[in-house]
Amino acid sequence: MAVEFTDANFEEVALKSDKPVMVDFWAEWCGPCRMVGPIVEEMSNEYEGKAVIGKVNVDDNPEISAKFGIRNIPTIIFLKNGEMVDKSVGAVPKNVLAEKIDNLL
Repeated sequence: MAVEFTDANFEEVALKSDKPVMVDFWAEWCGPCRMVGPIVEEMSNEYEGKAVIGKVNVDDNPEISAKFGIRNIPTIIFLKNGEMVDKSVGAVPKNVLAEKIDNLL
């Protein structure tokens, strides 16, 4: 199951992780986000133990969204050692996201 990142837990769970992290910025009202959501869930199961994969609801967590300059959703960022190392904007196929996370493993 994908991690639910919040303004409160983001630093501890994402930035301090010793594994690569994939963060999906989304919102309930966003159509393309609903296309990406099931892919993020699938990947969270497939990469369990190897990477931290989760979601940030931009409406509920404005701090994280502002920190990473999220202006369009869905935006998926990739973190390694607390630093953003890659980013994908818009609805993209699973293989694109998998390739990006595989490059960080």
